[in-house]
Amino acid sequence: MAWDEWERLKSEAAGRPSTAMRLNQAPPGGGPGPQGDLKVNQQDLAAVGDSAFKLFDRLGKHGRDAWSVSQSAAKDLTTQGFALGGALDHVQERWEKQLQSLLDACAHISNHMDFTRNAHAGDEYHIATTVSSIATLDEGFTEGTRRR
Repeated sequence: MAWDEWERLKSEAAGRPSTAMRLNQAPPGGGPGPQGDLKVNQQDLAAVGDSAFKLFDRLGKHGRDAWSVSQSAAKDLTTQGFALGGALDHVQERWEKQLQSLLDACAHISNHMDFTRNAHAGDEYHIATTVSSIATLDEGFTEGTRRR
């Protein structure tokens, strides 16, 4: 892209309504505050993580309460020749698989909340440095036109 073309594009962009996307500068008013523009409410993340942890804890303690009784009933029914014994055993096995999936999901959600908060902080830093480097680049082009 030639210098004249760059200047023409900048002039055209400056003449557009203020709702146009700005790629070469931060918004008026000094840019992002000390915390940046991205907002991640730590209380919301903490509440989700806490709820997931509590569910994990309760399911881990009480999710298998009926296991031994169900296994005993399934064995007794099977011994007595009832097909219901095998069906009860099958239901118990399915329950165990579903319970384990739910426990895994709760643990993942609970652990992921801290990661999410840190990732958003990293994203904010990346965006702020990228925008500031664009502004610096633009200043360099502006200085180059003043020397002529």
